[in-house]
Amino acid sequence: MKPLHQIIHKPLITEKANILKEAAPVVVFEVARTANKIEIKQAVEKAFDVKVKSVNTILFRGKVKRVGTNLGQRSNWKKAYVTLEEGHNIDFYGV
Repeated sequence: MKPLHQIIHKPLITEKANILKEAAPVVVFEVARTANKIEIKQAVEKAFDVKVKSVNTILFRGKVKRVGTNLGQRSNWKKAYVTLEEGHNIDFYGV
C-alpha cells in the first residue's frame, strides 16, 4: 500500500459536502488519480480510525483555460465520496 499522503490529498469542504455530511455520514476527499476504491478505503480507515461502508469515485477532467494568448489546461483530478458506518464521524474543524 502507498503512504497515506499519496492516496488522500485533502478533504473537500464545500457546501454540497456539508449537506451530505449532515444528511448521512458521507465525507468527500480529493484523492490520487491512480488510487482505487480499496486503497482509498484502507487509507481513510487507517488515517482517521473509522469504519468505511463504501467508496464512490469520480474522475474530473481538467478544463482548458486561456492565459492571455496562450492556452493551458488544469490538472485532471479524482474525488472520492466515502460513506462511513453508523456511529463513526470525521470532524475536520475540531470544534
